[in-house]
Amino acid sequence: MASSSSSVFSPLLRPSLRLPVASVTTRSSVPHAVSVDSAAAATQPAPLAVVSHRRELVVGTALGALLSATPLPVGAREVEAGKYLPPAPSSPGFVFFKASTKDTPALRAGNVEPYEFILPPTWKQLRVANILSGNYCQPKCAEPWVEVKFEDERQGKVQVVASPLIRLTNRPNATIEDIGSPEKLIASLGPFVTGNTLEPEEIIETSVEKIGDLTYYSYVLETPLALTGSHNLAKATAKGSTVVLFVASASDKQWQSSEKILKAMVDSFQI
Repeated sequence: MASSSSSVFSPLLRPSLRLPVASVTTRSSVPHAVSVDSAAAATQPAPLAVVSHRRELVVGTALGALLSATPLPVGAREVEAGKYLPPAPSSPGFVFFKASTKDTPALRAGNVEPYEFILPPTWKQLRVANILSGNYCQPKCAEPWVEVKFEDERQGKVQVVASPLIRLTNRPNATIEDIGSPEKLIASLGPFVTGNTLEPEEIIETSVEKIGDLTYYSYVLETPLALTGSHNLAKATAKGSTVVLFVASASDKQWQSSEKILKAMVDSFQI
C-alpha cells in the first residue's frame, strides 16, 4: 500500500539537439526529442518520460531506473570498500562504514544523524544521482531521498533512504512508535524499498528491537515484482526530523549465496 498524494518525483530528462535542416516525426501527441546523425543527417524520435500523477509510480520509475536499469558512472565502481574502510571490529570478513558530513548533503545540513553498518570488503560504493540525493532541496526536503548506495553484482545491493518526518506524522521529533506500527510505516515507505509498489501479502516478517534510546523496525519482504529485486530486507528508525531506512536487495540468484551476508548487514545498521 502506498500513499496516493499527488507529489511529483521527476526523472532526469536530457535536452535534445535541433538543427534547421532536420525534420521531426511524431507518433502521438506526446512530444519527442530529436537526435541528428552527423553523417546521414537523419532524424530519430526519442520519447520523453511521461510523468504519472501517482507518487508511488513516479517514485518507482525514478528509483527503478537508477537502481536497476541505468548504467552507473565507471568512476563510482572503481574502488572496493575494503581498500579504504577499516575492518569491522566484531565482524570478521566485513568492513565498517560510518557516514559523516563529507558523505551526503543531508548529513552536512544536519537533517540526518550519522549512521553506520558493516559490508563485505568487495562491495563498491555507487554514485547517487543528484535528483535522488536531496541535494537540491536540503534542508527542507518534502520527499524521501537516497543517502548512500553500495553494490556487489554477485551478492546484491544496499541503500540508505531518508524520509522527512513530517511526511509521516504531524508530531515534531516523533519516535518511530509515534508514527505507528511496523506495517503502517512500511506501507508509506514501501516504494522506496521495492522501486515500485509493496503489497501487504509481500510482508513476510516484521520485528521490533530497542538499541540504546532508539526503536528499530525490521522487515523481511518477498517481492517478486520489485524493481530492486525479488528479496528485500529493511530496517528503520526515527531520530530528530527524519526517518532513516536501510534496505538490502537481491535477485533470486544473488539471494542463494548472499542471504546470510545481507541479513548481517541489515542487523548491523544503526544510528
